[in-house]
Amino acid sequence: MKPTSPAIEITKLTKQYRGEKTPALRAVSLAVQPGEVYGFLGPNGAGKSTTIRCLLNFLQPTGGSARILGQDSVRESVAVKRSVGYLAGDVALYPRMTGQQFLDYMAALQPIKRPGYARALIRAFKAELSRPIGELSKGNRQKIGILQAFMHEPAVLILDEPTSGLDPLMQEVFFGLVRDSQARGASLFISSHNLSEVRRMCDRIGFIRDGRLVTEMTLADLTRSAAHTFDILFAESAPLDALRRLKNVTVTAGATPQQATIRVKGELAPFFGVLARATIIQFEQREVDLEEEFLRLYGKEKQ
Repeated sequence: MKPTSPAIEITKLTKQYRGEKTPALRAVSLAVQPGEVYGFLGPNGAGKSTTIRCLLNFLQPTGGSARILGQDSVRESVAVKRSVGYLAGDVALYPRMTGQQFLDYMAALQPIKRPGYARALIRAFKAELSRPIGELSKGNRQKIGILQAFMHEPAVLILDEPTSGLDPLMQEVFFGLVRDSQARGASLFISSHNLSEVRRMCDRIGFIRDGRLVTEMTLADLTRSAAHTFDILFAESAPLDALRRLKNVTVTAGATPQQATIRVKGELAPFFGVLARATIIQFEQREVDLEEEFLRLYGKEKQ
């Protein structure tokens, strides 16, 4: 395989369940590059988990193909799984095994390269390994699921809703684990419906809805396309008329004539041109609302 080949390559992947009129997946095509963290976003039922199950050959696709590290997911399924760490969206573990017994079992299936690394992961996540898995909370079961996916340091990680059930502290530990895995060259495909957590981890995002890949973009692209909101205090009356004449600008007068809130969509230069002619006492930019932009993209693409 050439070094520049995608780590994951999905081509016109289609899944039609028997008895269902509407396909679960409709010719989905995407590629994840080596060392990239790709966020796969969509609401529940959009096709995220179905894509992953076809990618790993848990489901047979109706059409199209998927390749991981250059190997066909159907024809070379066993070889593919040797290089993949996988975390299911609804972690189903052996309830009578202890966490340690389960991790030992998984290590026999996918040998651990560095035992010290696995032990460090266990410490970082404060995993409860001595009790039967069936007695553990969802968050503790999720920790064990994360450990088995990462502990053998796979070249590709496919993670379905990986932070589900984790408390905020453990989510931060997980975000650090993603960064460390990317730094060693791993490629990660992370399914989620939570844009705020995806923006913490991912280089690029794909949006899926109703089985179709709606659009793909980098986090920088998404931020640039989103609306920017500014709260400004002017030395004199706010230049409301000049601001309202600008394209794609919404102006809201403040509690005093000197205050205004301005929302700008797209090019910022004309907006700053107006501000340059005024005296400003206070200027605050609100955090870009990517959740709103996410919803806008979905609405824009509806058919």
